[in-house]
This record gives sequence, structure tokens and C-alpha cells, in this order.
Amino acid sequence: MGKLQLVSGPYVVTIDSKPAYLKGATNNLYNYDADYWEDRGYADTLYDVAISLADHVLKRIVIGAGGGATTIHDTSYILESNRLTICCGDTVFCLSIPDLSLLWRVKADSATCFEIYKHKADYIVHGELEISRVSYDGRLIWQQGGADIFTNISSGGEDFFITDEYIFATDWNGKQYKFDFDGNSIN
Repeated sequence: MGKLQLVSGPYVVTIDSKPAYLKGATNNLYNYDADYWEDRGYADTLYDVAISLADHVLKRIVIGAGGGATTIHDTSYILESNRLTICCGDTVFCLSIPDLSLLWRVKADSATCFEIYKHKADYIVHGELEISRVSYDGRLIWQQGGADIFTNISSGGEDFFITDEYIFATDWNGKQYKFDFDGNSIN
């Protein structure tokens, strides 16, 4: 997906994963109200995030992070009534709705954050190298790594899921992991 539109009450949030944006440039396609991008000089992922009311853009920002490139898909963000929490590169950003202020950001993986899920008041992040639990206010509660990256093309799409009792992940070599919600490995 290059562009995604989400509805939050009367607002429409648009996320564009291919913004025409250059940090510090005066001729960007849009005038951005805020820039939440730490340019680390390598493999940055950038998203243009805009919020509209009745087809009128109220605010437009840029978020960005280093690490591997990410894409927008159904499990790369969580939209709640008053906030958008989204994976971008190696970082998870939390933005307030409707003003798109940065509530917090946390580097949740050493490489790339693939997916984010709500667990009670917190978030579980499926990263390339780590599975992480992040609190509602953006604190990294725990991280667990594996022997290889947490994705497996031969698993038929079941390389990561969450049950009521545990978090399940499969690494590139097919090794399976189960973690409880306190970050402990269980078998």
C-alpha cells in the first residue's frame, strides 16, 4: 500500500508511505506542520500523515526513522479514538488525534518493526530481530530476540500470532518461540 485512509470519528487520517519530502528543503510538495524524523543517514522510512475534517486538511506532518524500510498494512498501525500508533522503520510512533502531536516514540527493534498489536493497555511489536512489549505511554517494557530474524517464508503466514496465553513467533530457520506477556520464554 502506498496510501491509506482511516476514519476516526469525524476525521480522516491519510498516511502516505511515499512522500515527496526532503528534510530542510523549501520546495517540498506540502508545507508540513511538524517533522518527527531523526535523519540517521541510512535506510530511512518516511510517512506523510495528514488529518482532515470535511475534506479540509487540518494538519500535515512527517514521521521517519532509520532501520529497514517498512510498509503500511493492516497490522502496522493501531487507530484508537484519540491516537494513532504506527510502525515506521525501527521505531513506533504514537500521535494524538486530531492534532497529530507526537505523544511518544520508541525504538522497538534493532532493524525493522513489522507489526503492532494491542494487548490490554500495552502494545506488542513484531520486529525483525525482536519481539517487544511497549507500554501505553511509550516505555519499552521488554524485548526478546531469537536465533535469527522473526519471519519465515515457508510457514504459510503463521510466523507470528498472539493468543490469550502467549505470543508465538517463528524465525527464518523455522525455530518456533513462545513468550508469555512478561517476556519470558515458555515451552
